[in-house]
Parts: sequence; C-alpha cells; structure tokens
Amino acid sequence: MTSSPVEEQRLRDLARLRRVRDRIDREYAQPLDVAALAHGVNMSSGHLSRQFRQAYGESPYSYLMTRRIERAMALLRRGDLSVTEVCFTVGCSSLGTFSTRFTELVGVPPSVYRDQSARATVGMPSCVARKVTRPIRNREASARSRS
Repeated sequence: MTSSPVEEQRLRDLARLRRVRDRIDREYAQPLDVAALAHGVNMSSGHLSRQFRQAYGESPYSYLMTRRIERAMALLRRGDLSVTEVCFTVGCSSLGTFSTRFTELVGVPPSVYRDQSARATVGMPSCVARKVTRPIRNREASARSRS
C-alpha cells in the first residue's frame, strides 16, 4: 500500500517540525526567533507557527520560553547565580520579560523560587528535582484536574 501525496507531505512537515523542536531544545540560549527557525527548515514563519501549534499544542516562541524557564529553574536551584545572570544565561534579553514569563509558568517570581526551591530540593537527585519542579501550563493543569 502506498501513501498519498498529502500524507507524504504531512510526514515531511512533521519531520521538519521535529528538527525545529530539537533545535530549540539544543540552542535555547541562543537568540532564536520564528523567522530564523522557519528559514532553517524552508517554511514561512506563519506556516511554521500554525503547523507547530497544531503538532505540539503551543507556538514555537512559547515552546522556546518554556525550555528557557525550565533551564532557569535548574540554575536557580543551584543558587550560585543571581536572577539577572540566570536570565541572560538562558538566552533572555529582557529581565522584565523573563520575570513575567517565569512567574506565569512557575507561579512565583524567580527570586522567590530561588529561595524556596533551594530548601525544597535539598538531597534530591537533579533528575527527580527537574521532574517534580517542571512548570505546568494553565491548560495542562486544567486537563489534569478533569482526569
């Protein structure tokens, strides 16, 4: 049985979306924008955004910021960098945007998280701490409460 041309195109698009997601995972600390990501896989910015949202449930920018916040959480748990240093280390160029996005995803500002998490994860292996402290988006929280 052979695939239809539409199905073949869909599979090629999914492969390109995985490459974009993998690039975000690898290069989260680099200056990335949707235009550069789209150019890297020969798609338009609009098409990439629509397809990425359809495949992964969030925009490429939102996915990038979530990766940055997850990494920031790990750095803040270590406790040896200031919030400003963490902000720039994870690739954010604005402390205000970083703090706002961090608070939206985690529920507390980065400075509060740093103080609270240092005590909460003492003695916990980093792989467990990462799983336990992973940010939960609002739609994920509401989906979990329904199940």
